[in-house]
Amino acid sequence: MNIKYYVNDLPNGLDLGTCVAIDTEAMGLNPHRDRLCLVQLSAGDGVCHLVHMKNSYNAPNLKRLLADQSVTKLFHFARFDVAILKHYLGVTCEPIFCTKIASKLARTFTDRHGLKELCKFFLNVDISKQEQTSDWGADELTDEQKSYAATDVLYLHDLKEKLESLLQREGRFHLAQKCFDFLPARAEMDLLDYNDAVITY
Repeated sequence: MNIKYYVNDLPNGLDLGTCVAIDTEAMGLNPHRDRLCLVQLSAGDGVCHLVHMKNSYNAPNLKRLLADQSVTKLFHFARFDVAILKHYLGVTCEPIFCTKIASKLARTFTDRHGLKELCKFFLNVDISKQEQTSDWGADELTDEQKSYAATDVLYLHDLKEKLESLLQREGRFHLAQKCFDFLPARAEMDLLDYNDAVITY
């Protein structure tokens, strides 16, 4: 597994292409309470770039990438990541592709839409979730934590390709795109503590 490790920001001049897989690790699931600790990124080339947010959220290179409208930000469960990146880095991520939303729209024959399930179903890859609840606020991350964090982005490009094909086959890609476009607003609503009941279906 090829992992590049940085502290507080991406290095100058790093080009991750026009579609970058992104994930985050935090101390919990409440952005107002639980600090952002790690941002993982991959260009889909088998390399994971880890940005350990230790004592600063300035991160000009990371912010520039997240704000770049020419780069698609690829997430699994984008709603949380987009919200916490907005809260700590002050950047709105768009355009977006979310593999969890894509799976829910395309794979209506199942209720299993987690990253682990998608990797097994589409790629026949077993990923471990053992470090999911470890202490991401530690000053030094273990090799196990780094490997776990990397797996959260290394397969997203392959999953995107599979899910896009399935959405197109089922005639639902346009619907998925509308959901992706709404995610920045949904994340902002989460940061303002609006619950799901605000939007009626």
